[in-house]
Amino acid sequence: MSRPQEPHRPFFPFGNPFRAISPKGSKLSSRLVFLLATFEDSLAERLKKLTPKSENDILSFSWMELALKLLYETHNDVKTIIEELGFPVSDWDEKWLDEYLNISVKLLDICNDFSSELSQLNQGHLILRCALHNLESTSSNQFVHTRSSLDAWNQHISSRTSRVESCAPILDCLEESLDFPKVKNSSKGKVLMHVLYGVKVVTLFICSVFASAFSGSSKRLLPTNVPDTFRWAHAFTELQKNVNMEIKNIYSSGRFTALRDVDAVDGSVKKLHSMIQGNMDGCMKVEEFQNLIVDLRREAEKLTQGVDRLTKQVDEFFHIVLSGRDALLSNLRASETEFDRGIGGLSTRQL
Repeated sequence: MSRPQEPHRPFFPFGNPFRAISPKGSKLSSRLVFLLATFEDSLAERLKKLTPKSENDILSFSWMELALKLLYETHNDVKTIIEELGFPVSDWDEKWLDEYLNISVKLLDICNDFSSELSQLNQGHLILRCALHNLESTSSNQFVHTRSSLDAWNQHISSRTSRVESCAPILDCLEESLDFPKVKNSSKGKVLMHVLYGVKVVTLFICSVFASAFSGSSKRLLPTNVPDTFRWAHAFTELQKNVNMEIKNIYSSGRFTALRDVDAVDGSVKKLHSMIQGNMDGCMKVEEFQNLIVDLRREAEKLTQGVDRLTKQVDEFFHIVLSGRDALLSNLRASETEFDRGIGGLSTRQL
């Protein structure tokens, strides 16, 4: 993955979300009210589906896949709503453009960091495959080689370099951007700001949860208080409370990772390692040993499949963010061109 390079555009923190839909200025038409309500109700339903049925669901790869799917669908809704609002990019406040482009480019960076983390987990699976292959060998040194591979897994998983720490300032900027700009005399602008607030809140939450999972620390959790004036506020608050609490409990218990699938593999590795050591010391329970091999093979396969699916979802999220930027920049260039033609000539402008 790579993202387009462009000049730095500063963040513009303004006001507060209570002003997103203001009684002052132009009133919302029934069509705009319906458009906004549809977005908020859809977001609430997605958040409810993501609320884990049990604590064991939290940060399983299947749950993380659903979380990324929620982000994809919600960001896709933004593109649709902008089209539905039907006002040209030339009518966007420059501050809105700055904020949208800044946030989107930072999300592309976060996607690259998450992809790097998943790639490292895939490297760990190659080590496990080597260990399982050694167990099938008839060599007299099969247990020595297997134990060496399992040691390599422990070394890899405990000392892997995390790129997620570089997400910290990005997430902090995203948190700062939750404030709203004032929107005067623009009903469509108010709807857009209301929608973007919801997108930014759920994006910050899910990205901070992923960063916490990959970094092995709950420090990256960034809880957000959402006003109850939003129709999705209750669903979000319940989800955030349950997920953040469970992650903190995991790390306070001394576990090195909150990733359920990685933890399951690591548990199987430790049991098998202990059994191999017992065999080398002249003590082996054959049936139990075979069961442990089956367990490790099953958990390793689940890990691989989970990483593959999650990588695909990260890639899809990356491209929906990128396509949103491209559409906005293309419309902006078109608006600039039309403006220049309207004043009697065509000139080149630098965005």
